[in-house]
Amino acid sequence: NTGPFFQYTYARIKSVLKKAESAGLKVTGKGFTSVLPAAKELEVLKLLLKFAPTVVEAGTGYSPALVANYCYDLAKEYNQFYHDYSILGETDSYIKEFRLALSESVGEVLSKGMGLLGVEMPERM
Repeated sequence: NTGPFFQYTYARIKSVLKKAESAGLKVTGKGFTSVLPAAKELEVLKLLLKFAPTVVEAGTGYSPALVANYCYDLAKEYNQFYHDYSILGETDSYIKEFRLALSESVGEVLSKGMGLLGVEMPERM
């Protein structure tokens, strides 16, 4: 569960988002109301919902390892999603936007989680 694994995942997400931006794609939120997520996407969404409770538990229990373990699980699940599903190559515009928004959310949470632990997240590696 090393920092470079989290950093690599974050840099991967930032790269996808930059490519999307260069292609004129924007995340507007339409995808979230128009897409029925696939199983792997649901797993990532479920993990995203666990961030705040994990931070609270880590704080009250004085256990920063909970945040590190959470970030590891999120990065691992996201990387599996990234491997299994096309993001920028998706032909359905709603699904593409949903996957971009999901990626953006994972990046934000990884950055916040690692920031709590004092780990900087580079946009490129």
